[in-house]
Amino acid sequence: FKSKAISPNQCHNACDNRKIHPQKSSGLGFRLGKNYTSHGALRSCPKCFVEIKAQYFGKQQEKMSPTKAVIVPGNGAGNVEQCNWYGWANKQLNKTPDMTCLLKNMPDPVTARESIWLPFMEKELQCDEDTVIIGHSSGAAAAMRYAETHKVFAIVLVGAYTSDLGDENERESGYFNRPWQWEKIKGNCRHIVQFGSTDDPFLPWGEQQAVADGLGSQLHKYTDRGHFQNTHFPELIRVIHKIKETD
Repeated sequence: FKSKAISPNQCHNACDNRKIHPQKSSGLGFRLGKNYTSHGALRSCPKCFVEIKAQYFGKQQEKMSPTKAVIVPGNGAGNVEQCNWYGWANKQLNKTPDMTCLLKNMPDPVTARESIWLPFMEKELQCDEDTVIIGHSSGAAAAMRYAETHKVFAIVLVGAYTSDLGDENERESGYFNRPWQWEKIKGNCRHIVQFGSTDDPFLPWGEQQAVADGLGSQLHKYTDRGHFQNTHFPELIRVIHKIKETD
């Protein structure tokens, strides 16, 4: 495709009056507007050229920056606004230009069953292709399972693990009764970031490393953060801002 330079005034008029011409066909499945030559070359500005090139291939301009973050907490969190860093991070991210953040008390908060949490994430939290899911502990497991079957912008995993750790409640959650589909998760996310700490009292480092190996995540490894139950988490905010700026 080649564009032919014309004056800004001509281009403006052409853009505003680009209509389907009933007598010409491009041979590419749609009729040519009066801005195009018989062989489909654009006689207009680069902006119009980009638009029609996308039309040729049936594509639309994709949003390249996330517009929403969703915090999925760990199980047993109670009032999530008052628990760990969740409420603080929610306020910080809602100050980010062109981004909103959602944080809600989850149903079935103790067992955190996959069969309840994933539909809630889809229907109530509306996690979609413009969403960065921030999952902590059980929320990280939920984020990974969700990304196996849903496209999202990114997942940020805090204290993630791969097995039920021999715990009956974790077993009942349903996240760990089958292999993880690492490739599907990677294919459904633009970015995968992980925070883990070697001194986590609940998660052996091998569990956290297995997530990093399976997903090829951008791993932020610490030695002194435990299970990330502090009240502030500035590194998380910086990561979200970096994800937003990168795209």
